[in-house]
Amino acid sequence: MRWDNLTGDGEAAAPALFAADAVTTRTFDSPEFRGITFHEIRARSIVNRVPGASRMPFEWTVNPYRGCTHACVYCFARKTHSYLDLDTGHDFDSQVVVKVNAPELLRRELAAPRWRGEHIAMGTNVDCYQRAEGRYRLMPGILGALIERANSFSILTKGTLILRDLELLRRAAHVTDVGVSVSVGFTDRTLWRTVEPGTPSPERRLDAVRTLSEHGVPCGVLMAPVIPFLGDSPEQLRATVRAIAEAGATSVTPLVLHLRPGAREWFTAWLTRHHPRLLKRYDALYDGGSYAPKWYQRRITGMVHDLATEYGIGPYTPGTHRAVPDSPGPGPEEGYPHGPAQLSLM
Repeated sequence: MRWDNLTGDGEAAAPALFAADAVTTRTFDSPEFRGITFHEIRARSIVNRVPGASRMPFEWTVNPYRGCTHACVYCFARKTHSYLDLDTGHDFDSQVVVKVNAPELLRRELAAPRWRGEHIAMGTNVDCYQRAEGRYRLMPGILGALIERANSFSILTKGTLILRDLELLRRAAHVTDVGVSVSVGFTDRTLWRTVEPGTPSPERRLDAVRTLSEHGVPCGVLMAPVIPFLGDSPEQLRATVRAIAEAGATSVTPLVLHLRPGAREWFTAWLTRHHPRLLKRYDALYDGGSYAPKWYQRRITGMVHDLATEYGIGPYTPGTHRAVPDSPGPGPEEGYPHGPAQLSLM
């Protein structure tokens, strides 16, 4: 595995993110981590600047993990594992890098004179509330550092484990702008079991949306990915938007599946096993590159926005996640089933 000369976002450059002698490799016998190898490292930086050519609507990110046990076959972050001389398929799902010093490093970087308090996005490469977070508990320290500096941030997740940090999110929203979104691209359970095998079910994710909203943390839904020919029929879109509305989401924003190198090969292998009849249709739809054609994206976006209007919700608008009310809501239900946790959700 290649560790040296790696920046926080996976591009070859100097100085290195961490040195080879700073890596500890662990495995755990518990059923939820069987077959997973964790590489614990002490990172040299944690606040990463998004490349200028990126299509992402933010400039700075924090990613405490690399690799993801969600094992979503379409995840665009798969390519980043190739920078570690790991494959973008099985290794991405089972070889997880853990930046164990992320909270202390973030606290130091936020206090540096050069830091201007810009917005920080999390969950945009791999999920910060994936299964490993239940063991390593990096997010409470990360949220604490952001709260201390009243630094605005947003979180995108598929993980119901975010409910563990509900009170920290409430505290943060009293002192700064906080955005929380959960990714739910479809409600089809058969599709979920094969394409997102390591994630909580869509129903549980929507339960998390409901719980966050009921406890004063407004939560939107990134309806992503909308998967062509498998999750894009009018009936499927309606069922998904209706479920999102019933969960109390403040917004719904659709995003069509995109297939970058690394993810495309793994997704195509999955498609060959499960839906071989669709291979030619995908070749035609994605013939122009990683993204579905504009006409298709506009059609899906228009249908979802019309349904959202019908059900009384809409796309994300600035200020949707401004702050929680002063009066605290009831505490989270005891025993809520916390499970394994893009924008690496696509």
